[in-house]
Amino acid sequence: MMKRVPKPVFFIVALLILAFTFTAVFGVAYYNGDNKITVLKGVGDIRWGIDISGGVNATFKPADNYDASDHELQAAKATIETRMVKSGITDYELYADTANDKIIVRFPWKSDEKEFNANEAISEISATAELTFRPGNSYETQTVDKNGNVIYKTPTGETAEKVLMNGSMVATAEAGVQQEQGKTPEYVVNLTLTDEGKDTFANITSEYNGKVVSIWMDDVMISAPTVNAVISDGKAVISGSFTAASATDLANKIQAGALPFKLETVNYGNISPTLGQNALLAMGWAAAIAFVLIIIIMIAFYRLPGFIAVISLLGQMGLMVAAISGYFPIIPSFTMTLPGVAGLILSIGMGVDCNVITAERIKEELRGGRTLDGALEKGTKNSLAAIIDGNMTVVIVSIILMLVFGPSNILSFIFGESTTGTIYSFGYTLLVGVISNFIMGIFFSRLMLRSIAGWKPFRKTWLYGGAKNGK
Repeated sequence: MMKRVPKPVFFIVALLILAFTFTAVFGVAYYNGDNKITVLKGVGDIRWGIDISGGVNATFKPADNYDASDHELQAAKATIETRMVKSGITDYELYADTANDKIIVRFPWKSDEKEFNANEAISEISATAELTFRPGNSYETQTVDKNGNVIYKTPTGETAEKVLMNGSMVATAEAGVQQEQGKTPEYVVNLTLTDEGKDTFANITSEYNGKVVSIWMDDVMISAPTVNAVISDGKAVISGSFTAASATDLANKIQAGALPFKLETVNYGNISPTLGQNALLAMGWAAAIAFVLIIIIMIAFYRLPGFIAVISLLGQMGLMVAAISGYFPIIPSFTMTLPGVAGLILSIGMGVDCNVITAERIKEELRGGRTLDGALEKGTKNSLAAIIDGNMTVVIVSIILMLVFGPSNILSFIFGESTTGTIYSFGYTLLVGVISNFIMGIFFSRLMLRSIAGWKPFRKTWLYGGAKNGK
């Protein structure tokens, strides 16, 4: 006997899927003056790969004629790589030319890039990122950034002469939100110190209690708090005029660590996309047309199960987009390349296949003389093994592709680093698609099917592929 699902479940689940898909595709944002505040990221926030949107090409060398060792060059390369990965950049090329003391890097533009300033783009990944805690807050110059915030630069006096602690004593750095009673919540960077840093910071806060201890990133003062208590638990907070993006960026730089030497840009320039935005638009139209055809075919051939399959496919697309754009805070944004788009399309095809297998099994059971409830029970049960077998092989292949061609792996020296981002992108989107298929195509679609079968108008067997005169 089939276990009945409450009748309202279909409408609740369908509405939740449609609402989720809408927000995942279009995102949720509002404007505070001229500043756009993104609540939930959508397709417009996806960082497209070099092949689709172009990017930046830059060559660095150690500044001030510093003679870097091969080990130091590799360490600098690893730090730059960590910064890019933490920023959601997976489609990149990065080389350390030890013979000429140079580091070459290519990476795509940000999703919201409008000015395409290559110099500004490379400054984010080539900054020395040396975090220091210094007494006082004396500075030499001040400027204003593009958001109107005052930037204090170049420490002077005792602030320049004395470093109380540096970033090597920081174990972890994470962006967060601090809420003090009666005040507006503000974005901060939470630091967890090492054992050595914990003792050092306790001594600093004891010695400078009631005084200012400024925090600097390279030669820029990012915060100048007054110490009002001795902090001995190894937890520190950097506050300032941070946005969610700037707090995350700072945390990533601190976490990645400082470069072993200062970098100087030898040359840089823009990379033209190999496909271009017109190709992306064409792919979008092709996907829309293909999805409309799928809707028509599924409903025409499989009727009510086909209609439910369409809803589950919409949810699957929403989940895949959400896993790429950074919709979920726990899943970082991801660079989407052409092979990544191919992975999404293949996943949608597998999602359709999943629903086709189930619908066909239900039709077979109905034609074999089973009741509607019996056909739904037996059909969904018998199709599950075939669906799992087919999808598990894809899961294994996807994981292998991600492990072998991921941003950091032991086999890059065999396959070549220029291939890592594109193939990793294909493996990632394929894996996300299969997981989304299990969630939407198996769990939620069957939940909706069993729920709607409880409504009298939808208990006619021909709606499920049975004979026209079936009841």
